[in-house]
Amino acid sequence: MSDIEPQAVEALLDAAFGTDRFGRTAYRIREGVDAVPALSFALVEDGALIGTIQCWPVAHRGADGTVTPLVMVGPVAIHPDVQRGGHGRALMAHMLDAAETCADSALMMIGDPEYYGRFFGFKADATGEWDLPGPFEKRRLLARAVNGHELPTAAGMIGPR
Repeated sequence: MSDIEPQAVEALLDAAFGTDRFGRTAYRIREGVDAVPALSFALVEDGALIGTIQCWPVAHRGADGTVTPLVMVGPVAIHPDVQRGGHGRALMAHMLDAAETCADSALMMIGDPEYYGRFFGFKADATGEWDLPGPFEKRRLLARAVNGHELPTAAGMIGPR
């Protein structure tokens, strides 16, 4: 994604999620950190940005003081004109392939468990005791081990790394 203009990504995110997206809990979790280039991708069609996936370095801070690095997946954004065409699924699959060889930690996300569980193996099994810096639905806090990195299961707060 390094050759994609940041303004183009922001415009796509606005189109996909609305300009009020900055108030969401996901933005608080990754506040002040840059996306992980090796796990963030863009989909360009006929010279136009139509999709993007970004991943962020975050951490689980346990009540006992342990800090476990994690990678937060998302947002996955597809331009509204081409949604439901499999582009988001392709971006997720591409990111997961990359994560299996270069992720420095396990993955977590806030998302639809039926979709991300069924197609990509994300589950809420390990996240039941995790907390986020804002409102969220527990069932939507998902995680997946990758590249030999296990998930923390103890109580803890997720925030920027």
